[in-house]
Amino acid sequence: MFSSRVRSVGPKYLFALVVSALALLPASANAQKSTILITADLSEAPRKLFHAEIDIPVTAGPLTLTTPKWIPGNHRPTGPVDDITGVVFTVDGKPLPWRRDDVELYEFHLTIPAGATTLHAHLDCIALERITQRMAVLEWEKLMLYPANTPVKEIAIQPSLKVPDGWGVGTALKPVGTGAYPVPAAGATTQFAVTNVEQLEDSPIITGLYFHEFPLAPEVTPKHYLDVVSDFPEDSKLRPSVLAEVSNLVREAGAVYSSHHYTVYHFLLTLSDIAGGEGLEHHESSDNGVDEKAFSDDDHQLADADLLSHEFTHSWNGKYRRPAGLYQPDFATAQQGALLWVYEGMTQYLGNVLAARSGLKNQQQYRELLALSAANLDSKVGREWRPTEDTAIAASILRGGNPAWSNWKRGQDYYQEGELLWLDADTLIRKLTGGKKSLDDFQKIFLGKGGETGPMIVTYTRDELVADLNQVVAYDWAKFLHERIDLINPRADLAGIEQGGYRLVYRDKPSRSERTMTYDEDGDGPRRGPDVWYSIGLRLTSNGQIADVRVNGPADKAKLAPGYKILAVDGNIYSAESLKDAIKAAKGRTEPIRLIVQADTFVSTIEINYHEGERYPTLERVSGTRAYLDEITTPRTVPEKVAEEKKTDDD
Repeated sequence: MFSSRVRSVGPKYLFALVVSALALLPASANAQKSTILITADLSEAPRKLFHAEIDIPVTAGPLTLTTPKWIPGNHRPTGPVDDITGVVFTVDGKPLPWRRDDVELYEFHLTIPAGATTLHAHLDCIALERITQRMAVLEWEKLMLYPANTPVKEIAIQPSLKVPDGWGVGTALKPVGTGAYPVPAAGATTQFAVTNVEQLEDSPIITGLYFHEFPLAPEVTPKHYLDVVSDFPEDSKLRPSVLAEVSNLVREAGAVYSSHHYTVYHFLLTLSDIAGGEGLEHHESSDNGVDEKAFSDDDHQLADADLLSHEFTHSWNGKYRRPAGLYQPDFATAQQGALLWVYEGMTQYLGNVLAARSGLKNQQQYRELLALSAANLDSKVGREWRPTEDTAIAASILRGGNPAWSNWKRGQDYYQEGELLWLDADTLIRKLTGGKKSLDDFQKIFLGKGGETGPMIVTYTRDELVADLNQVVAYDWAKFLHERIDLINPRADLAGIEQGGYRLVYRDKPSRSERTMTYDEDGDGPRRGPDVWYSIGLRLTSNGQIADVRVNGPADKAKLAPGYKILAVDGNIYSAESLKDAIKAAKGRTEPIRLIVQADTFVSTIEINYHEGERYPTLERVSGTRAYLDEITTPRTVPEKVAEEKKTDDD
């Protein structure tokens, strides 16, 4: 499967590709005997239980086995060792004692008796996430055991799978033979080709009762598929417009990156209000979890419009090209996040751009959502003490943090800060070259190195970024990156927006995109709390609970705090509308806005002195400038006709 791609690969990458290919395939009968066999049994998935039977080749003497700890793409140690239970080791049917390591708690120590060649392991996993009565997602760290202290790409493993009767299967793993796949026969086991532990960890599985597989962009090689499972049958039957847009995404990504680093690609999509959200990148697939109705119409789609394009881009940026500190030869060594503003930040930029180019959202929606992101960053007081680089270095302790005072603490800002940085770089390249070159030219160099390859990892450093940018246009790119990433910047990098022909402004009504994502169109009420961040300086849940307070804002000066709950506003029971009405009524007056709030078990009255009315961010066109922002989001290929036109009104 690699020979047809060899001609376009340079010597350095050809060698790496051959090594990668050899790692995936057993070279002899002896190699086959050294392969771990693992059968994942998901037949009890509706009970939130996974099971595994694992046969591991062994020799007599001490043996240490491990489960994954640092999961690629999670940027922190999230291996679910605490959910693994029922661990039993046997040799020739006889139980073998084991002991967990006192320090490395993911490791199991055993002593293999003389004459033994195979160790059998049984284990169970309590799987409480990404699972319902009608679907399940398997990320292999939940079930894998393999020898510790060995590079994971050197450990051969052959997976098999059992699922509940009638459930279809979506995965980039290659099934052996032509058997019943993607819908296995009742009670059947689907066997997949031999791979290695690194690639198996990188190859999730979705399975469910309501499964559909849609081929995408049939003229493009390698092949691409959209695999969908849902809790209800109508949800997995995606609209023709969605299929056209994702096919456009495949074409647009190929046009920008001028390469593919996979032999097949599967977008794995779960639609469920129970299974929870997810977005996790892999070489040959992506695990995308959204709400049940997320792709039912354009308005619901907007909140997740860049999810597929973001995770797809990671196949190039993050999986194939990876910062040197974020790639470790095993899943035990800590990953270093210093360049996450490239890994995630550039992907955030490209994912949103590709979503607009492919039609998953339109140009106006792109601008409106960019305004929301830029305004959020520009209002973060934490940027006065914490540089963007530190949000990346500290990613493993910032992920999953409490939102309280997050504007002061800062969180995973390397995503959105990176988006603004790479927009700045893109518009600067266009400006320096009179529009003849762009960041697309950089991607062809940086992400296209090696041409067409299978899954492999080629690491990079900041010096390589600078060198590749200079191949596009000569500039002091080292200084450009240093000033924006390493230094304290009290204000967000808005240069890309301004070089793109727009400016960030605030108006007294939200953009249509913000209204779409805040309120249900069917009148069922708000999806989230009202946006009063840029006025009184609060982030609220839909029931009036304060999630965050903008430091130095009016609510902060009134001594409100995260965790308080607003009960009443100016004598009226709290609602999103009553709060917005009070903010509007206070404009131009001297009377404060009066709140009754609950803090713990106590109730008090708070006065907020704010009189400037509602403020919502948006982008405003600057006349007489070149609209690079619109040129950036214009399709590079001829888009497939989209059945439903997206709304573009400015009301």
